[in-house]
Amino acid sequence: MTFQQLRYVIEVARSRSISKAAQKLFISQPSLSNAIKELEKEMGIIIFSRTNKGIMVTTEGSEFLGYARQVLEQTELLENRYAIAQPSQQQFSVSAQHYAFVVSAYVRLLKEYDREEYEFTLRETRTYEIIADVKTLRSEIGVLYVNEFNKNVISKFLREGNLEFHELFEAKPHVFISSNNPLVKQDYVTLSDLDEYPYLSYEQGDYNSFYFSEEILSTLSRPKNIRVSDRATLFNLLIGLNGYTISTGVIDKELNHDIIAVPLKVDERITVGYITHKNVPNSKLANVYIEYLKETTALARSQI
Repeated sequence: MTFQQLRYVIEVARSRSISKAAQKLFISQPSLSNAIKELEKEMGIIIFSRTNKGIMVTTEGSEFLGYARQVLEQTELLENRYAIAQPSQQQFSVSAQHYAFVVSAYVRLLKEYDREEYEFTLRETRTYEIIADVKTLRSEIGVLYVNEFNKNVISKFLREGNLEFHELFEAKPHVFISSNNPLVKQDYVTLSDLDEYPYLSYEQGDYNSFYFSEEILSTLSRPKNIRVSDRATLFNLLIGLNGYTISTGVIDKELNHDIIAVPLKVDERITVGYITHKNVPNSKLANVYIEYLKETTALARSQI
């Protein structure tokens, strides 16, 4: 077993593809496949299962990758402490629902991370894919919400993926609307107040189940519905069409000064948290990012 082989399997787990990993590692696909097969044979385990849908990390592979990350991190610490060499490129990835505070914490991490080289990824994506990303180690951290309606289904998928949910905060539902929307003058809004306005939600692709919806009260029938795939489009439609969406009320006012959060009068609660893999210890960057998430959300909630 070599450090190079450990780097190879970690990159394959991140890319979920032998060919994509080979391109990033600047080696041929056959060489990468052979290196992984030799490592699996030496260790007596199967790290990846090959399916027609791509590469999947096995249960024993997840545990092995957790140890591999630790070994490489300790090696980097030794090199940075004693070797006269350029520091290795650091990698860190987060998958999340479309929350502004996730981006704010990520911006802070990037500003304070003092390296000449790094490869960071932030994926604002669908609920099912967030779970899949952390399960397959494509991302270290996933950010999503649970409530009374969806928690049994979400918990089932987390258990099957050997994942843990860590609560960040509990919030009362709010609607996000344009600062020009007439409803901003109200102390709160009801569902009937919203009937005349277009309802905006994030589409969930092949897993467009009510339980994977990014918005609560997803089973309600509404006269005007628009589904979008990214936050910029949703916010533009909020402003351009006087539409609305339902979320936590936590928003970065510096980045989104044209969007206002107004309390929604319903008997519901939203619990937002982050998910991690049980078999993979958090990296140093992951722990720092989690602290920034907590601080960012605490500050934003104090301003609601």
